Amino acid sequence: MNKLLKYVPLHLLLCLTLGILSQYYYKIWVFGFLPIFLLLSVLGIILLFITHRKVFTLLTFLLFFILGVSAVFVNNSKNYNNNYELFSSTNSRVTLRIVSVLKPSLYHKKYIAEVIQVRQTKTRGRILLNLEKDSTQSLLHVDDVIVATQNFSKLRPPLNPKQFNYKKYLAKQGIYEQVFITSKQYIAQEKQFTSLVGVSEKVRNNIQKALKRYHFKNDEFAVINALLLGQRQDVSKGLLADYANAGAIHILAVSGLHVGIVLLILSILLKPLLLLRKGKYIKVVILILLLWMFAFIAGLSASVVRAVTMFTFVAFGQIFLRKNNVFFSLISSLLLLLICKPMFLFDVGFQLSYLAVFGIVWVQPKLYKVYKPKFYVDKKIWELITVSIGAQIGILPLSIYYFQQFPGLFILANLVIIPFLGAILIGGILIIGLALLNILPQFLASIYANVISVMNAFVSWISKQESFLFKELTLSLVMMLACYFFIFSVVYFLMKRKSNRFIVVLVSILILQGLYLLEQKKAKETNAFIVFHKTRNSIIGKRFAKNLYVQHQLDSINSNDIYALKQYRIKENLNVFTTHFNNSIRLKEKHILVVDSLGVYNIDGMQNPIVVLQYAPKINLQRLIKKIKPSVIIADGSNFKSYVNGWERICLRNKIPFHYTGQKGAFVLKD
Repeated sequence: MNKLLKYVPLHLLLCLTLGILSQYYYKIWVFGFLPIFLLLSVLGIILLFITHRKVFTLLTFLLFFILGVSAVFVNNSKNYNNNYELFSSTNSRVTLRIVSVLKPSLYHKKYIAEVIQVRQTKTRGRILLNLEKDSTQSLLHVDDVIVATQNFSKLRPPLNPKQFNYKKYLAKQGIYEQVFITSKQYIAQEKQFTSLVGVSEKVRNNIQKALKRYHFKNDEFAVINALLLGQRQDVSKGLLADYANAGAIHILAVSGLHVGIVLLILSILLKPLLLLRKGKYIKVVILILLLWMFAFIAGLSASVVRAVTMFTFVAFGQIFLRKNNVFFSLISSLLLLLICKPMFLFDVGFQLSYLAVFGIVWVQPKLYKVYKPKFYVDKKIWELITVSIGAQIGILPLSIYYFQQFPGLFILANLVIIPFLGAILIGGILIIGLALLNILPQFLASIYANVISVMNAFVSWISKQESFLFKELTLSLVMMLACYFFIFSVVYFLMKRKSNRFIVVLVSILILQGLYLLEQKKAKETNAFIVFHKTRNSIIGKRFAKNLYVQHQLDSINSNDIYALKQYRIKENLNVFTTHFNNSIRLKEKHILVVDSLGVYNIDGMQNPIVVLQYAPKINLQRLIKKIKPSVIIADGSNFKSYVNGWERICLRNKIPFHYTGQKGAFVLKD
């Protein structure tokens, strides 16, 4: 551990990360490309002539901090003079090149597209392309070029509190706008060039065509696609939920687990090369080439490239056979990836992948020593159990923070699946090879399909053991970080049981307790009035501490299951009760008047109330404004859009704030 803490790239990684976070959240650099390039160059030249150790160290840390800042600045297309937003206007002619194919929604096929030209001007910048589904149209592919009329719209944030923010998610990929078109609203153009990702997609499409001849069922074909080709677009929501609930969702994403297994199998197969004079160097070169070939077949997606980069460094580390070489390799690969792709830092898959590997490498050896197996089978089972526990310890706080659940049977799922995953991967590669050569016997394809089917059935069975699936757990960001500090302190203490390390454990426990008490105190002091958004319905909530009282007319739906408020309930850890409010509501000094379809608003004693309009009341809004002088007027999703537009114009004329939940999201008034 001491060697790891003294490892220079670890310190550089921390400085780089701090620079990335500073630029992303605070935009500390706004001075252009040339000044930051000159600054980096000057710092680099100065370092060549510095001999004082402490000054050299400080300047190196500063260099990597600025490198983190510059990496974010350079990767943001908005900082370029040819960003498409500077030239675009409504109905202008735009040329788009498909960059990647996303999982389709119910009504649209989805793509990430580069805006390469606006009218006659060459541009850069990416958008989300939503192409309306049409049975007559063919799927667009990577590198396809289309011309369309621009009607871009800004991506919208979630309309209800605590929901997943797809706008922020895409912003971290440099995507800020989207466009909706039909097959009749674009013209396909000749491809300008074929990228490496495009070639990869062509190879993958040929593989898929070859496999389709062998009558795989939908779920079987979808899992083969996910396991071997890195494509999860065809995996059904039900099957995806089964794998998530069983704690085996990582099986369906080509990532560190798959690449690690491939590396292990290839290392065993190439072991005879070590007998040669330069055998270990030849072995590593072949290993790395084969790993990148696997990444190519798997589509060169971000998760695959990250995983292969990580294990490329691990393979290099094996040459030197140094203690802790895996730790050093992981940190070095992390440093390189973040310099090239700084926004990976915010990617959930990136975070989970590295934390899982760190958990395995750091925690698993300590757990393995707890029990000494005597037999080979016993030993292998114990290895798998400790590996699963190590990985889960590494990702547990983060997975609860993001997904609010913990699969209690993850050990059983991984214990059964992982031993066979190597055989499934190797068998799959063999199946693909024979299918491409058109010499795959149907009985062999059927056997492989049955293996996949059995795995799916087993995962589905585990996912249905609901008493072992702990749902609706919640952790704040600060609590999540405190949990990692606690895990680190405990493992650090178990490595060497010293009194000063035990004190660190006690401090971490005190921090957890303190944060918990502070969050509970804050929750008890929170009162709020909330108008949620739900199309064609009205949901109004009044929160007192940890209780949320909700009024709605969704009789067939339990209040706990209403999608509009579900994430708010879970993340705030609230108890929900269905109730009925009077038209007049009060929150401390604030008066709230709810005007429903009956249109009643003549209530005495109200001073500048907040007015909520629901279920399209047929009222004269101008008269209402004159009579009760509202401070704010709110229209929720239960109102007709034509009514809302008219009310908005009236409010604008009378200089009264107007809030439509379908546009601005839920209205939240805190005490």
